[in-house]
Parts: sequence; structure tokens; C-alpha cells
Amino acid sequence: MRKMMTAATVALMTAYGATGASAWEPTKTVEIVVAAGAGGASDQMARMMQAAIQKNNLMKAPVVVSLKGGASGAEALIYMKSSEGDPNKVLIAYSLIYMLPLSAKIPFNWRELTPVSILAFDQFVLWDNVDGPKSVKEFIDAAKAAKDSPFKMGGTGSKREDQVLTVGIEKQTGAKFSYLPYKSGGEAATQLVGKHTESNVNNPSENLEVWRANQVRALCVFDSERISYKAKVTDTQSWNDVPTCKEQGLDLTYLMLRAMFLPGKVTPEQTAFYEDLFKKITQTAEYKDYMEKQALKPVFITGKDMVKFLEKDDAENTALMTGAGFVAQ
Repeated sequence: MRKMMTAATVALMTAYGATGASAWEPTKTVEIVVAAGAGGASDQMARMMQAAIQKNNLMKAPVVVSLKGGASGAEALIYMKSSEGDPNKVLIAYSLIYMLPLSAKIPFNWRELTPVSILAFDQFVLWDNVDGPKSVKEFIDAAKAAKDSPFKMGGTGSKREDQVLTVGIEKQTGAKFSYLPYKSGGEAATQLVGKHTESNVNNPSENLEVWRANQVRALCVFDSERISYKAKVTDTQSWNDVPTCKEQGLDLTYLMLRAMFLPGKVTPEQTAFYEDLFKKITQTAEYKDYMEKQALKPVFITGKDMVKFLEKDDAENTALMTGAGFVAQ
């Protein structure tokens, strides 16, 4: 009898031990931290994740979205940095994590946080007005010819992705642009439709409606491969019909990550829980629908592969920021 009880006890302990590594889960409200204001791309992604978790019962604890866009997003970065050991906060990160510490000289380094997973990439597109040049070559030639009155390139914010891409185009082609920062990609799109600018480098979702209305032209996408979605968006084109910039003779690529981070000094078990949670989210209808509607590039990268990507991406963004003269002294 004693042997049977011991065996049963061992079996129970073994079963418990087998699940112990992944048995941790949050018991308090989980906060998805957004380094931007309401309605932006990161806020929309956070709301999608919140809905996916709740509708598919992926976690017992409640989920809230916390907007911390103050000081151009520095509020969120410092908030996460100061939350060491707290497994109830997760940050939706993008290239801000490299660029803002360089341009604003804030005391933050992404290595102080815990990388969990990369869930998607933003692909950027070179756009002009539908009445403007019809190809990248025509566009660059026209921009080069406009020496006395440089082409106006609309964008979202200063010393960020849009302006870095603009400087990249200048360096590669010799064309010069007058960069005009706006409060949002939507405003940049409106200015292009009204011909107050000649171009912008909005991501697909920011120009979606005006492209669908045949008011702007998608000249090329800044990636090594075309956007994958083949369903027609306009009367004649899908996202997949837009050529890469390299196909058009402009050899320039730029992807912006959408990644999840925990604060520093959390446990491996806590990190593993969120890796599993985010993996499950990528399998939901909410995620798949969001990826296609926003024309995002779906990926799932964790662990050493994620850190390797972050190191490379950090170095590339730092080189672009330095080359553009955007690093604060």
C-alpha cells in the first residue's frame, strides 16, 4: 500500500513538475503599454490583441490598454524601464526604441527590457498624387529637376522613420526634398491628396482609403519582397501588384518591427507564458484579419532569433540616424 501511495505521489509530483515550467500565469490585470496616443497604429494593435485574448479565452486575468505617448513616446519607455520585475506590463514596441534615445537622448536602452516576441513588420510605400509621376524613375527625375522648389515629402513626426526614409532616398538618388512633418499618417495622406505635398512614405494602412479612392498612386514598397496580399483593394490593384522599390531601380529597404517586451528582471517562466500567449494570438481570426486589413507582414520571432534581429535592426537604425544627422550631441 505504501509503495502504491508513493508511486501515486510521485506521479502527481511528476505531472505537476512537467507543467511547472509553464504553469505561471498572471493573477492581476495585464497592462498593454502603448508608446503613442489614441487611434494610432500601436493603439489599434493593442485593441486587437485585447479583443483576441478576451474572445478566445486565452488568459484568465483581465487586459487593459494603457496609452503613454507623452514626450513622443518617452513616457512609455521610462515607465517600462522603471517597472523591473513586474510581469503584468507588456510594451508594444517599434523603431521608437532605437530612434528616440538617439534623437532625444533619453536614458533608455531596449536591452534593459525583456524581449518576448516580434509579431509583425510594417512595410513602407512611396506614394505620390495620382496626377503626379507614374513610375519611380519619373518621380526621381522630376524631384531632381525641381532644384529651386524641392519636392515636398509629407511624413509623421521629425527624426523618425518617415524622415529617415526620405534622407535615404536623397542619399541614393541625389534628389532633394523638403520634409514636412505632420501629426499623423492620416494628415500626411490628406495633404498629398490636396497637392500640398508631392509625396509621402506612409505605411499601407495610412493611405488605404485615398488609394482605394484613386487619389494617390503607390509607386513602390521599401522591402525585398512585395506585400503578400492579393485581394483587390482598388478597382485594378492588390497590394501584391505594387512593385518593390528595388524592382523600380531604388535599392532601399526598411521594415519597422511590431514587438512585445516585458520589463527587465522577470522570470523565464513569466517570459515563456507571454511567448505562448502571443503565439496563440497569431493563430486567431482577429490577428489574421488585422494583418490583412492593415497590410502588415505577419511573423513570429522569439528567443535568440529575436535578440539577433534586434541587434542588427538597432545597428541599422543607428547608422541611418547618424547618417541623417539626427543623433543628439
